[in-house]
Amino acid sequence: QVQLVESGGGLVQPGGSLRLSCAASGFTFSSYTMYWYRQAPGKERELVASISTLGRNTNYAASVKGRFTISRDNAKNTVYLQMNSLKPEDTAVYYCNARPYNTNYWGQGTQVTVSS
Repeated sequence: QVQLVESGGGLVQPGGSLRLSCAASGFTFSSYTMYWYRQAPGKERELVASISTLGRNTNYAASVKGRFTISRDNAKNTVYLQMNSLKPEDTAVYYCNARPYNTNYWGQGTQVTVSS
C-alpha cells in the first residue's frame, strides 16, 4: 500500500533552517509529481511546493518563494523540503502528498515550530 512518512520537523528559532524528508513506498515514485502542504492551527491546509517527476520543474507558494527549496531523490524514493530563513508564520504541520492511482495520499505530518 502507499505510504508517505515525513520526518525532520522540530523547534527552531526565527531565521533558522530545517530540512524535511518524506520517504515514499507502494507506488512508482519516479512517475509522480510530489507535493508539500502545511496546515497552521485554525487555518486551511495550503500547498507549499511541488516538484515534477524528474525534478526539472518546481513551484512554490508566494509566501515561501526564495526561502524554501523542494527536491527529490528518485533512487531513494524521497522528497525533501529545505526551509531557510524560517519565520514564526511558517509554524504548521507539514504534510507530504502524492496522487497515484487517482487517489490523494497523505503522510502523518511533521510539526514545525518557529519560535524564540
